[in-house]
Amino acid sequence: MTITKEQISAARVLVVGDVMLDRYWYGAVDRISPEAPVPVVRITREEERNGGAANVAYNVVTLGAQASLLTVVGDDEASHKLEALVAQTGIRTHFGRDADLKTTVKLRVIGRQQQLLRLDFENTPKSEILATQTATFEHLLPQHDAVLFSDYGKGGLAHVSDMIARARALGTPILIDPKGSDFSRYQYANVITPNRAELQQVIGHWSSEDDLRTKAHHLREQLHLDAVLLTRSEEGMTLFDGAGELHVSAQAREVFDVTGAGDTVIATMASLVAAGMTLRQALPLANRAGGLVVGKFGTATVSFEELFA
Repeated sequence: MTITKEQISAARVLVVGDVMLDRYWYGAVDRISPEAPVPVVRITREEERNGGAANVAYNVVTLGAQASLLTVVGDDEASHKLEALVAQTGIRTHFGRDADLKTTVKLRVIGRQQQLLRLDFENTPKSEILATQTATFEHLLPQHDAVLFSDYGKGGLAHVSDMIARARALGTPILIDPKGSDFSRYQYANVITPNRAELQQVIGHWSSEDDLRTKAHHLREQLHLDAVLLTRSEEGMTLFDGAGELHVSAQAREVFDVTGAGDTVIATMASLVAAGMTLRQALPLANRAGGLVVGKFGTATVSFEELFA
């Protein structure tokens, strides 16, 4: 099946999850500090980007689909900066604010074209704020064609099981980028998209493709999922579903930066499924999108034209 730009632009994806502000400080490294054996970075420019679930939603709109973003943030400078950044891209924002929460910020210091240091600022949201999110979710859900949960393990998806149940009741496709060693809270989703490390944390190491197949299908049945999509970097991707497996090889290209490739893959899957494709039909395109994005620096995105070029 082919998808037109019109079909994509009518597709509505609700992205729920942990957002963060990605800050990049670029500088010149000319000397080593006299105080300690560390480089002195003279900052020459700063850049801010959508991170976490905000980057996932940004990938949805870059592809040409519509995205709404439901999340919990602090009531701080970083949250207002992030909301403004997100709103500029045409994403509809639904930010719950918790005054005790520190909005997650990942600050990367870049010198001589490489990351020298990353500083993380974060804490966990309170459950009352998360409960109000569930009510907002219920209200937004019927206006969307697919729901994408982007879990970064920051606590914003404590009520994910309730939300899955509500989406399931409406028959809305549910896609999840999972985190942690317990996937039981994702039961009844349509598809989860772990990478190798994330899947290994849950099913243990696999000794062969056969072993992986057995363990992946067992997990799928145990959690009542339609499919498990394993993203495997240079080995491509494998979809385990009721019909067996479907594997797509990685598109050989210059790998520049794998940051955010998982975001692009699931955002592309969700946009195509929202536009009417099956998971199997969407898989090769999501794989292509992931391949395109690793050729770009930082958390990047892919346009409809690039994807279908």
